[in-house]
Amino acid sequence: MERRAFLRASALSVGTAGGLGGLAAGAPAASAANPLRVQVLMFDGVEEQDFAAPVEVLGLAGRMSGGALTTTQVTTGGPGVVTCVHGTRVEVARGWSPREADVLVVPGGGYNDKTGPGVNRLIGDPGFLRRLAAADVLHAGICTGVMALSAAGLTRGRNATTHSGAKADLAARGATVVNARVVDDGDLVTGGGITSGLDVALWLVERFLGARTAQRVETVLEYERRGTVWRA
Repeated sequence: MERRAFLRASALSVGTAGGLGGLAAGAPAASAANPLRVQVLMFDGVEEQDFAAPVEVLGLAGRMSGGALTTTQVTTGGPGVVTCVHGTRVEVARGWSPREADVLVVPGGGYNDKTGPGVNRLIGDPGFLRRLAAADVLHAGICTGVMALSAAGLTRGRNATTHSGAKADLAARGATVVNARVVDDGDLVTGGGITSGLDVALWLVERFLGARTAQRVETVLEYERRGTVWRA
């Protein structure tokens, strides 16, 4: 299966199977033999909740689907230890490899601290932004991680959302800001504030693995999704 075709087909098929948000009949599906490969970007100053929620949701979905989804934490460079915004230290075994991913999740953190660690260092790294813009993946931004996608030009002329404190900046960079919890604009999926990582990840599970798997993950987490998923 051509992986980009799978991503495009899933965007068209969600919501057409009996109104349940499952994959439509005949649409390609992820499987253990051909899993959806998700990478979650880690960096110094990342907000703990921004990355932990997607890792938890997607990890559960991978287990429940028999390996139809894989999740890997990656850094912008090589293996190393990342220190999060509240001091949590996370050992990350791999660097980011766009060719080994179908989806790249970019969390936020430290946006208001323009000189310290956090997403602003990503925004200020031209080499990283070029790689980000060129990556042939579905980009998923959580909270102010969306502003790194925006700095790479990925939200210009697109529908997107971010943390309420950064929406004016997102609009100034040319995005059409949508006041929704999750915004799905095809190969760009964005989420609002810090806890929206739960809802973005659950939406990705529903979009690629179907509503039943997403509901099973919700049940295990004892979490009910919030807000609206706005779709182009």
